[in-house]
Amino acid sequence: MSKQKKKTAMAIASMTGFARSSGSVEGYSWNWEAKSVNGKGLDVRCRLPQGFEEIDVEARNATGKTFKRGNFNLILTVQETSRQSQYQVNQELLDQLVETASRIRAGSDEFDKPSLDGLLAVRGVIEPISESEDEASQAARKKEVLSGLKDVLAALGQNRAAEGSRIAKALFEQLNTIIKLCGQAEKLAALQPDNIREKLHQQVAELLDAVPGLPEERLAQEAAVLMTKADVREELDRLQAHIEAARALMEEGGVIGRRLDFLCQEFNREANTLCSKAADVELSKVGLELKAVIEQYREQVQNIE
Repeated sequence: MSKQKKKTAMAIASMTGFARSSGSVEGYSWNWEAKSVNGKGLDVRCRLPQGFEEIDVEARNATGKTFKRGNFNLILTVQETSRQSQYQVNQELLDQLVETASRIRAGSDEFDKPSLDGLLAVRGVIEPISESEDEASQAARKKEVLSGLKDVLAALGQNRAAEGSRIAKALFEQLNTIIKLCGQAEKLAALQPDNIREKLHQQVAELLDAVPGLPEERLAQEAAVLMTKADVREELDRLQAHIEAARALMEEGGVIGRRLDFLCQEFNREANTLCSKAADVELSKVGLELKAVIEQYREQVQNIE
């Protein structure tokens, strides 16, 4: 009989992260920056230098294979390093400048004859010589840059996982607080029928004194209706079920942000109903505190993938 393998829990990852990766190849240095923030889905934006536009699709696909949620910004910068730059004189532009200067001086003696260094300093007179590059060199550079992309996405994943670990710790602590508050609410809810019965007894006695002919059976029926409306056991049972579901999801890990966010809505719904049904000041206080912790829990959930 084969044993069923136990499913390994995955880490909870944050949607917020930052990473850098850099390197060099054949006279060029490159640097990747990857940033991610919270997002409802997956949105990838790339800022690439001229000549590297073709890797946009590959960068987006690589990000989509690594992550499931978040808004991503990928920035690539590339600089030439060791290649010797060569320059040439733009003779056509230089001739135009000399001709223009001579025409101006011919019409007025106020201008000095232009110097050679002054003419050469004019933008565009001295220009770099563009060197053609073979396809093999371009392919090697592209390969190295894409390898750097893989590294920066891996580093970003580690950064998001580390942040996710801190968030997970806070989530478990808040979930334990919710469990504690539900326990307090359960104890106080058990006292509600007696408290309601005592209050109604006093009110009924006052009504009978004021209106002697009022039927006691009708008053007893109204009392039973009020006690049923104030019963919060169903809300507490559903809260307990949501707590167990949330804990199971967090222990499972992985991409659980959307499912936890849905559970937070259910938490809020039950906590609101509990507060509206509370016929006791202490139970109302616990209900309000429960709502505050649930809101804090939901704020943290908004940050996870």
